[in-house]
Amino acid sequence: MPLPLVLRLALLGAACLTPLAAADLVIPARPVVPLWPQGAPGSTARMNEPEKVVGTNVSNIHQPSLTVYLPAAGKATGCAVVVAPGGGHSRLAIEHEGYAVAQWLADHGIAAFILKYRLSKDDATPAGTAQAYTIDRDELGDAQRALQLVRSRAAEWGVSPARVGIIGFSAGGEVALLAATRGTTGQPDAADVLARQSSKPDFFGLIYPGGLPRTDITLTKETPPAFLACGADDRPTISELLPEFYLKCKKAGIPAELHVYAGAGHGFGVRATNHSPSGAWIDRFAEWLGDRKFLTAAAP
Repeated sequence: MPLPLVLRLALLGAACLTPLAAADLVIPARPVVPLWPQGAPGSTARMNEPEKVVGTNVSNIHQPSLTVYLPAAGKATGCAVVVAPGGGHSRLAIEHEGYAVAQWLADHGIAAFILKYRLSKDDATPAGTAQAYTIDRDELGDAQRALQLVRSRAAEWGVSPARVGIIGFSAGGEVALLAATRGTTGQPDAADVLARQSSKPDFFGLIYPGGLPRTDITLTKETPPAFLACGADDRPTISELLPEFYLKCKKAGIPAELHVYAGAGHGFGVRATNHSPSGAWIDRFAEWLGDRKFLTAAAP
């Protein structure tokens, strides 16, 4: 079944973006919630810099945020997904790995939150400088904060705090992988309200993910369930290592489901023009969520 077209609305109240040419990204009019309203740790001096938009890519992110996509009233399942686009840690492929994904999920009753995270290879923050970000500190920190933020506002957004997951694409897959394996339980007495929430996702999805060659990933039976997908024609560090990762999950006692699509390469995301089996991976993801009991008939 062809995927629904992503809703493309005129730019309305979107914060901190450079002027857009006709062929550039059109930003949907959705609520944007900063992860740290007063500025992220180490980024307060640059939090008001405008983001850089080139085509459908966004970079120069110093005020990490969530763009909120909620299901229509009466359609919500109570499930929430933080969506981490890829882009080689230098930019975010925000359309086919962000807006289109979140819109599809919301249309199917799943609350979605697009994560704009700080980028470790952004050309605006050169590596080796005092301002440079890192994957393990800043990108992971933004993902953990996003999960805490969604849980802190679960009642407002009509989601269950026990059914909050993360899905990542390419470089965003590495971020999701780290979030799934390095989650914290939260600090009940923390002065920061969000820090009281758990940053461990209840499930995670890795779509043609980066980070698989890492040797510092520990999988245990406490690691949340995983949904895995890639193309058979992707680079070996993904098409060969993701099946190996599935076997590691199985050995560790982690419920996991793997899809490897013949004829597909890297970056298929969610595109209305993709009518191949790889274009339906998100249907399989929703089916998997239902099978794992993360979806209900109505929000709690």
